[in-house]
Amino acid sequence: MADAFIYDALRTPRGAGRPSGGLHTLSPIDLGATVLTALAERTGCDRADIDDVVFGCGDPVEDQGADLARSSLLRAGFDERISGSVVTRFCSSGLDASNAAAARIMAGQADCMIAGGVEMMSLVPIGGTGGPWGSDAEFNTLTNYAPLGVAADLVATLDGHTRDDVDAYAVESQKRAARAWNDGRFARSIIPVNDFNGTLCLARDEHPRPNTDVASLAKLKPAFEGMATKGGFGDTVRKRYPQVNRLNHVHTAGNSAGIVDGASAILLGSEKLGRELDLKPRARFVSFATVGCDPCLMLTAPVDATRKCLSRAGLTLDDIDLFEVNEAFASVVLHFMQETGVSHDRVNVNGGAISLGHPIGATGTILTGTLLDELERTGGKHGVVTLCVGLGMGVATLIERV
Repeated sequence: MADAFIYDALRTPRGAGRPSGGLHTLSPIDLGATVLTALAERTGCDRADIDDVVFGCGDPVEDQGADLARSSLLRAGFDERISGSVVTRFCSSGLDASNAAAARIMAGQADCMIAGGVEMMSLVPIGGTGGPWGSDAEFNTLTNYAPLGVAADLVATLDGHTRDDVDAYAVESQKRAARAWNDGRFARSIIPVNDFNGTLCLARDEHPRPNTDVASLAKLKPAFEGMATKGGFGDTVRKRYPQVNRLNHVHTAGNSAGIVDGASAILLGSEKLGRELDLKPRARFVSFATVGCDPCLMLTAPVDATRKCLSRAGLTLDDIDLFEVNEAFASVVLHFMQETGVSHDRVNVNGGAISLGHPIGATGTILTGTLLDELERTGGKHGVVTLCVGLGMGVATLIERV
């Protein structure tokens, strides 16, 4: 099996996912073209025989619809002979895109691939594609489906994590993100975004709130209590987990992932590509894995996905220097650390989606780049990226710095 190397990784700043956000006036293909153009300028990959461009998108409809990868590469002025495709698995779409690209290289079916993702949540809201989990009562009843926020509160209730616990985690995420920005830890990967006139739209993540403290978070009301009570999903939870007499509604906008716009891209290739472009590989893909879990609990699968991924590589949790566990909700990461025994000093050391935001289709490749930068900064060798996924799934990827 051939090696699939990462030659470069970059991302846009994450813009606030609302009409006043710095990226809102652009289109998704503008963001896609921005990261592709920057990748070509930094690596010369547009001179190579690019086998395919694979983008992740959580909600590929409306302005994000059709084939966003193909549209973006044409918008960027890439050779029209280059193909593009889109994969979607909700929050892990970007990581699935990079895993699919790596698999083709490892199988000897490609030498040069670009993977990435785009999500503009200010234009297309989460769940914009619809689906039975939003409208099919029979499906929800048969599967004991609970919405993401209710599931997050269920995880916290079952694990015994209090409002103070999740708020404290959120405050630490904000502190770590602020430190990372102040220390220049994102400098290698961040690219500024300009509009078609060349005017700067955004050069820095908009979502962080570095002055956040536990006292300010404590003033926020639970965000998902109404879904459980008025929406009837509390009954669903009690049916599936009769030991839960009452959900502890601990999650708020302050300890859940931020709604943002953003894009990311990674250049992957064989050893041959490095020789052709005179590039040194930064890391290689070692293994990846996907799993499913109870759609009522929904958010706990990163634990099993990580274990499955490591088992394929013949490694253990102790062999891993750093973990990027997507901060969909504070309880997701607290659960991961509780179940694996991995300490917080190895998890999300530069903050995460609570402080920086979660542009769904782009997050997987963003986290991969963040992980790689930090492995290089600290001299680490192995790192794992893992995300929970809607409807009860998890994806994990193991990379090794070279």
